Amino acid sequence: MTTEWASVARGTSAFLRLIRFSHTLFALPYAVTGALLGVSNRGGFGKIPWTTLPLVLVCMVTARTAAMTFNRWVDRRFDALNPRTMSRPSVTGEVAPRTMVVVTVVASAAFVAAAYGLNPLCGALSPIALATVLGYSFMKRVGWACHFVLGAALGLSPIGAYLAVGGAWDIGTAGIVAMGVAVCMWTAGFDVIYACQDVDHDRTLGLHSIPARFGISGALSAARGFHALVPPALAFAGGALGLGTVYFVGVVAVMILLVYEHRLVKADDLRAVDTAFFTVNVAISLLVLSTSVADLWIGGRL
Repeated sequence: MTTEWASVARGTSAFLRLIRFSHTLFALPYAVTGALLGVSNRGGFGKIPWTTLPLVLVCMVTARTAAMTFNRWVDRRFDALNPRTMSRPSVTGEVAPRTMVVVTVVASAAFVAAAYGLNPLCGALSPIALATVLGYSFMKRVGWACHFVLGAALGLSPIGAYLAVGGAWDIGTAGIVAMGVAVCMWTAGFDVIYACQDVDHDRTLGLHSIPARFGISGALSAARGFHALVPPALAFAGGALGLGTVYFVGVVAVMILLVYEHRLVKADDLRAVDTAFFTVNVAISLLVLSTSVADLWIGGRL
């Protein structure tokens, strides 16, 4: 039995490494923020079914699991040729291709089912969301705008969670869409920074990205441009959703963190990419969540 449990533990560990479970901290806080904004606009927790928030979490986890597993499956040939990714479980055989296919199908089905469990609007929109998160895996084969597809995939998280609670487009639509745009541009920017590590690999294999097309210096300039749009979009979202001072202090803090992120990474020195990519961006995501929740709580809206 000990040997069996050890095998299960190793398999679970390999799968969590495969889907980079820790990276859930990028999108999940925005989904929670969107859901809580929806709760606020609906009059509080007592006005929504008790199943709503658990189903939002199921949608978030299953969509991300499907997207990451599918990505590792379709990209395993390219990952095997990249020194940075050749140790991934999808390449080493720790997670079999068949397992990745099965998990993708099951997670996708669970996502659609949970979306329909929320309300008819979310159910009707779920195939579009699923096509977006799965479609990203092919975009580097198509063109350098692939970063925006990943951005759109994460940008859907606050919008989807908001609609999950409300079940319809309403007075807060403009605000939550603006938050989705902010997440999209934020994601595209940090994905460009991350892709700078793979310029030579992408060019050799004919894969597309902004760094491969425009070089590292041009890519970092583009990422700065994308990130410059994030604070205004967040500010517009806050205004449209009736958020107050605490939230806007958070927006200013996000702007400071974005500046810091770009000071960490230079065209001739990419050693701090991991810090810029993970640590700073997780802090940004959690900051938006915490200041939004604090603002809603202080304002008596939760």
